[in-house]
Amino acid sequence: MPELNRRRALTAAAALAAAAGVQTVAATSASTAPSTTTTPSAPAAGHDGHHSPAPFDEVYHGRRIQGRPVSGGGHQHHGAGYAVFVDGVELHVMRNADGSWISVVSHYDPVATPRAAARAAVDELQGAALLPFPAN
Repeated sequence: MPELNRRRALTAAAALAAAAGVQTVAATSASTAPSTTTTPSAPAAGHDGHHSPAPFDEVYHGRRIQGRPVSGGGHQHHGAGYAVFVDGVELHVMRNADGSWISVVSHYDPVATPRAAARAAVDELQGAALLPFPAN
């Protein structure tokens, strides 16, 4: 029999919790299910269709920051079709599953909008030039 260690214990506990949760959800859904089929009138919570934020163009701490929706070409799949620029150089941004945004400059500090990501990058750069991000 394999030796019990922390990893095996946590894996077993997670499997049991998941199995118990599935059974509870299934039982609750079956007992409260409506007898007729309905169509949802609004998207599920947290699934707002990932609408693109509004474009912006401003000067922040002496640096020109811009953001706009983009379509086709380029390395944009993480940015949900949105491009951000600092002084004309693209700032690689990514939209997280929870709707927050991060950039290659301030990767561990999620913010609410691409504009906030651009401002955070300008603050972090402290006057240094933004170098182009090499996309794979």
